[in-house]
Amino acid sequence: QVHVVESGGGLVQPGGSLRLSCAASGSIFMLYAMAWYRQAPGKQRELVARITTEGNINYLDSVKGRFTISREYGKPTVYLQMNSLKFEDTAVYYCNVQDRAGSSWGQGTQVTVSS
Repeated sequence: QVHVVESGGGLVQPGGSLRLSCAASGSIFMLYAMAWYRQAPGKQRELVARITTEGNINYLDSVKGRFTISREYGKPTVYLQMNSLKFEDTAVYYCNVQDRAGSSWGQGTQVTVSS
C-alpha cells in the first residue's frame, strides 16, 4: 500500500504564491510518475502537472508559465510551485503517484485564492 501526503495549501491573495509538497511512502513498486490534480467545486478533477522519473513534464494549459512541478531525485517527493495565482486556481489539489502496481492518491490540500 502506498501512502501519499500533501501539504502547503492555504489562503492567498490573487497574484500570490504557494508551494505544495507531496511525499509518498510504503510499498512503491517501480515509481514512474508523480502528478498534481485539482478539483474545484462542481467541476471534474483535472490534471495540473505531471513529471515522470525520466524527467518528462506536462502542464495544464492554463497554468503554463505560472506553475512549476519538480521532484526530489531518489525520493518519491514532488513539489508544485504556484506563482501569479488567480481566483480560478481555487481548488483542492491532489497528489497522484503512479507506479507499476497502479495509482495512489493523497487526501488533498485546499488552495484558496481570494482577496
